[in-house]
Amino acid sequence: MSSSQDKQSKKTWILVVLALIVIAFVGVSILPFLANRDQPQQATNGANQQQQEELADQARGYEAVLEREPDNENALQGLLEIRLQQGDVEGAIAPLEQLADLNPEQEAYRILLAQAKQETGDVEGAASAYRYILDEQPGDPRALQGLVDLYLQKDRPEAAIGELEETLELAENNEIDVDTTSIRLLLAQVYARMDDFDRAIALYQELAEADPSDFRPVLGQALVKQEQGDEEAAKPLYEEAFALAPAEYKDQIRDMTPLLDDENAELPEQAPESDLPAQEPETEEIPVSPVPEE
Repeated sequence: MSSSQDKQSKKTWILVVLALIVIAFVGVSILPFLANRDQPQQATNGANQQQQEELADQARGYEAVLEREPDNENALQGLLEIRLQQGDVEGAIAPLEQLADLNPEQEAYRILLAQAKQETGDVEGAASAYRYILDEQPGDPRALQGLVDLYLQKDRPEAAIGELEETLELAENNEIDVDTTSIRLLLAQVYARMDDFDRAIALYQELAEADPSDFRPVLGQALVKQEQGDEEAAKPLYEEAFALAPAEYKDQIRDMTPLLDDENAELPEQAPESDLPAQEPETEEIPVSPVPEE
């Protein structure tokens, strides 16, 4: 791989990983789509053909129900879950659109819809979905994260910065009630994406001083230091972030870097959790994993 390709790969890596720390505690993720994208190919190779056939049969069953009852939410939810298991991002869009329309108060569906459209290359559709959320809930960190990702994919970092600074200004003027820490973490992410590491580090340090119990700005500093090649500075920051992070995020931090020693990365057993909203979703927000790559 050429040096320019190496540099672009590193930029993509830091963008994706930093997204975790930005919307931890407040987001949902397209992660199930991404994690399962390769399953059909594996099935083709004979690894799990029977399971894929069973999933296809179940999908046809849900589709038959929806032909009779287009707004049957149980069938829509079931079909969506099957598409997730199949890794079929495009096939998940139709049930997601219906669920989002049937449950306008549950923005988790529309966030997932926007992320799915973004993953399939429908940038305009993704932007429209994010804008819909921001019109209803100005400053929503998850929608802002998605919109920022779109700007960065289009190599428009200044537009991303403008969007975030405008949101912060509205919050400072008490025109909207938002988590300004998450917004400022997004801003630091954009600085890092622009290779403006000094501004990114300065903002992360400011946020860490404001709330010493928050692992996210500490982890942000670690990632930037590692990106700069300063592993000596990055290692203690990773260790501090790992110690501060809630249990559900420790495994993701451990997987980010080889700099954590084994004794720092021992985790309790935890049951897997679904990113998908329940049939009657709670209004509280759902923990998040990394966002799609560029």
